[in-house]
Amino acid sequence: MWKCPECGRQFEQHNQKHACIEPPETIDEYITMQPEGVQSLLKSVRDALREALPGSEERISWRMPSFWKKRNIIHFASFKNHMGIYPGEEAIAHFADKLSHYRTSKGAVQFPYDKTISLELIVEIAKWCNETGSHH
Repeated sequence: MWKCPECGRQFEQHNQKHACIEPPETIDEYITMQPEGVQSLLKSVRDALREALPGSEERISWRMPSFWKKRNIIHFASFKNHMGIYPGEEAIAHFADKLSHYRTSKGAVQFPYDKTISLELIVEIAKWCNETGSHH
């Protein structure tokens, strides 16, 4: 086990990359911790998901904003060059054609900040995850 000398957290890998800061407790706090240039985008994504997923609960899960209703529905997060959404592996497979212009991995989609981000596509994916219960 390796212990970070700055924050004291322990990891299995030596020099594990991580954020030493305390994780946010709310989505509002998460958004305000992000660079000013992406805060409005994150607020737009949150608002669109709120509207698309009525009755869902907002929470921080895996250090990311998440929408939850008896299970995780979808997560989103801000990174240096992109915003990621995490709808799960089955959603990535189901929407493969619509996601072909984006970098995807097992359960994740990257939306680069330098390209237009489709809130409609994010909402469609979130609704599908909610209806099918496919997010793990």
